[in-house]
Amino acid sequence: MSSSKTIAKNSLFLYSRMLVNMVVGLFTAGITLNVLGITDYGIYNVVAGFVSMFGFLNASMSSATQRFLSFDLGKNDQEQLRKTFSTTVTIHFAIAIIIVLALETFGLWYINHKLNVPAERLPAINIIFQFSVFSTFFGIIQVPYNALITAHERFNVYAYISFLEIAFKITILFLIVHVDYDKLILYAILLFCSSFFIRMIYRVYCRREFPESKYKFYFDKSYFHTLLAFSGWNLFGTIAVTARGQGNNLVLNWFFGAAMNAAYGITSQVQSLVSSFVSNFQIAVNPQIVKNYAAGNKAKSMQLIVQSAKFSFGLMILIILPIFSSLNFVLDVWLKNYPQQSILFIKLTFVIILIDTISNPLMTGLQATGKIRMYQIVVGTLVFLNLPISYLLIRNTARPEMIFLTSIIISSIALWFRLYYLKTHMGMGITLFIKEVLMRILFLIPFVFLIYYLSNYIQLSKQWVNFIVKSGIIVVLMGLVCYACLFNKREKLRINQFIKSRWLKFFN
Repeated sequence: MSSSKTIAKNSLFLYSRMLVNMVVGLFTAGITLNVLGITDYGIYNVVAGFVSMFGFLNASMSSATQRFLSFDLGKNDQEQLRKTFSTTVTIHFAIAIIIVLALETFGLWYINHKLNVPAERLPAINIIFQFSVFSTFFGIIQVPYNALITAHERFNVYAYISFLEIAFKITILFLIVHVDYDKLILYAILLFCSSFFIRMIYRVYCRREFPESKYKFYFDKSYFHTLLAFSGWNLFGTIAVTARGQGNNLVLNWFFGAAMNAAYGITSQVQSLVSSFVSNFQIAVNPQIVKNYAAGNKAKSMQLIVQSAKFSFGLMILIILPIFSSLNFVLDVWLKNYPQQSILFIKLTFVIILIDTISNPLMTGLQATGKIRMYQIVVGTLVFLNLPISYLLIRNTARPEMIFLTSIIISSIALWFRLYYLKTHMGMGITLFIKEVLMRILFLIPFVFLIYYLSNYIQLSKQWVNFIVKSGIIVVLMGLVCYACLFNKREKLRINQFIKSRWLKFFN
């Protein structure tokens, strides 16, 4: 099967999973916020976010695991694949122990002495903290198995298991609404049980489908060093990204309390849901980028990077613009009761998402080369500056939106550094990327503002009808503009052929 067909098939599986999860996620999130209340919802968000900060070791090793497994598959080296998997399992178990020890010492002290939360909720907070630690431990040791599924591009598995995840989400919602017990504690316990069961299913699947997933202790000092060196430089970048996300969440807690964390939590959930539209496409493309590079086909790898950046931006603008134009209505229907700061937070986050959407394929290309030391030092340092700059700006202005404005500027600068290092290590032409991606996007931007401005004149009496009509018009117009501006003649021809084949298949 060609890489294009593989990407299309895998994207279909991932989008099917994402759409179902998104609908259920939107439904359950609103009810969860109303059941827990803004304060408890903010408490859960800041505690879970604090625990996730300690996952920076795991996150750095996770991307390394994904890269090396895909690389071995691209070279069709089954023996090395088995060694890579077993080595990463050993490393992840060690990481899990280290993180749990850190959480049960420093983390426990911070939760009880530094967190800005109501004192009467500390007993509940300690319980949800422990369940968050348990969930983190099992999540870390599960990483090599999920990475193996992705490397093999078995994305249909994610789609099938998502239906079980939906059943768990609905069950959790039913129980926290009807069971007479502390809602915050019950919510944390049920989420842990759900995630643990799902992870075990993925592990059983891997052991049945992939012979290399049979763990056998293997230690090769040289290879161990190679993995850890790659992960070590990834670690630097991961710490920076964690500082931007959960570090800023703690800054908001220091200055504004749990209610502002609720606004940040809602923003993070919207970011996750919206980003999933494009991340599912990019997840399907990423293994192909790495495998083509491993097989020595750099030209194909670079072509996929450019196409991924353009398609991803086009998809994202089609999703973001309708939501942006009717954000108040969407939040009113979804959550009913929500912090007003969420509106501005979400709008600024949309800008960050669009910038990161262009950057993500560049990062995958750099991961494929394995030459990430200087890149991580420079870009990681730049991204880490989000935290101290945001802290200083908020301290002097008392304006929480400063964390998002800072991130917009730094993400834009980081994009250019990523492009420079991709040219250095893979040979990606900067002029080519500017011409094929950035200039096309810049030409598209005025039409985005024009369509947004004109859509505000659509004012129908019924809000739901107004939202559907406005969104439909925006998507159609924006889709035509994206087709005209983003793609070259060859890409338009392939899009036309794809639409024609699907049209004929549907009617025949």
